[in-house]
Amino acid sequence: RRGQLPLVVDLSLSKVARGKVLRAQTEGKVIPEDWAIDAEGRATTDPAAALQGSMLPMGDAKGAVLAMMVEIFAAALTNSSFGFEANSFLDADGGPPSVGQVIFAITPPKQDSFLTRIDILLQAILAQPGTRLPGDNRYAMRDQARAAGLSILKKDYDSAKQLAA
Repeated sequence: RRGQLPLVVDLSLSKVARGKVLRAQTEGKVIPEDWAIDAEGRATTDPAAALQGSMLPMGDAKGAVLAMMVEIFAAALTNSSFGFEANSFLDADGGPPSVGQVIFAITPPKQDSFLTRIDILLQAILAQPGTRLPGDNRYAMRDQARAAGLSILKKDYDSAKQLAA
């Protein structure tokens, strides 16, 4: 949360998380055409075809370069599977994904100026109409779930009960 250290940023560089496409497939919905491509490289609105293909990068060409840099750090540097080689985390097909991770650890200066500067940046962002900070939605949903409980689809509940048994 804001103002708390350590600050951990977890970022998917695809336009949308693969789990959202899987959810759309489970719910029988279509996905936006700019989320993914099928196994032949064609844009698709079919979640099943998207899951056989690839998620598109956020930020178009610049996002693709950023994603490639992360692949180089997290896969090539660690001698792990590239994203296109890895098995899915979202199903039991195949073996372990065998992916690598890269962690950049930076010790900020001990003086209060660092947190003050970060606060100035965050306040400037929030002063702009319609902006929010990464994680704000997640924290708001977590607080709401703690206060009001969770709602899940009956089939998901039944599936979880079956798995638990």
